Amino acid sequence: MTTSTADVAYRDDIGIIVGGSTVLARIGVRIFGRVTVEGSFDGLPRSGPLIVAVNHVSNVDGVVVAGWFEPRLGRRIHWLGKREMTEWPVFGWFIRRLSVHPIDRGAGDLEAFRTALRILDEGHVLLAFPEGTRSPSGVLGEGKDGVASLALRANAPIVPIGLAGTRRLWPKGGKPRFGAHVTMTVGDPFLLADLLPPDLDRRAAKSAATELIMSRIAALLPPTQRGRYGAAATTMS
Repeated sequence: MTTSTADVAYRDDIGIIVGGSTVLARIGVRIFGRVTVEGSFDGLPRSGPLIVAVNHVSNVDGVVVAGWFEPRLGRRIHWLGKREMTEWPVFGWFIRRLSVHPIDRGAGDLEAFRTALRILDEGHVLLAFPEGTRSPSGVLGEGKDGVASLALRANAPIVPIGLAGTRRLWPKGGKPRFGAHVTMTVGDPFLLADLLPPDLDRRAAKSAATELIMSRIAALLPPTQRGRYGAAATTMS
């Protein structure tokens, strides 16, 4: 059986299945630890394209965002996931209803970019990890240009989120642990076009945009987790 993106709903409402999953996410995480949410939700866009950019250190990062950010935003979050995962019996049907869009691992970045761009062009919310993979050390890794390219192409605002403590809750390559304290800090949304110099060429604009995105995320993290973006983050804190 082959799952297509047509099986996944391009919609903005939370709905019963997504709403129920956010409750399950909170219950599941609270079994192992506690979550503190910081930052303001008042200025978040309630319609139109939006990128939620999050640092990535643990398998539980997306669960925390779904459980604590999605209900407060009041909009469905769209995700990109491995196609094999969306084809599992029962579970695959369920996660497609959570708007997880299947991507072929061997197809390269182009398919993922096109799917992500369609989500934004249709005015929905996309969750993205600018590092592209989980950081093994918990320190913010090098940002890739993909999220910046999407934001510039779709003219989509970005909401940065900093997650601290998820590595203690579920370390990469390990199992969930009890007693962790996770902090999710939500930053102010921003539009790259408002912050970048207007005379940059495409390559320079993507590079500068990536630095800006990563610095905004770093400013929401503890100093020990900011990595090479620490200096820039200090000026934004």
